[in-house]
Amino acid sequence: MPIIVNLDVMLAKRKMSLTELSESVGVTMANLSILKKNHARAIRFSTLDAICRTLACQPGDILEYRGDTDIAIDTAS
Repeated sequence: MPIIVNLDVMLAKRKMSLTELSESVGVTMANLSILKKNHARAIRFSTLDAICRTLACQPGDILEYRGDTDIAIDTAS
């Protein structure tokens, strides 16, 4: 998947555990763990807002786009 979640990086920068984030944000440890391990298929804006507010960061600090560079774009159309 070309979207990478850097939640572990932000947690380390803020010296915060996943447990502390879970308690502060009101999201279960299981759901945050799924997000942290890049297994999530979606994230609610309200959850992203709460995470960013708690970690004092921007969504771009947590989410990163890495597109496939191997895909050729057909410009002949």
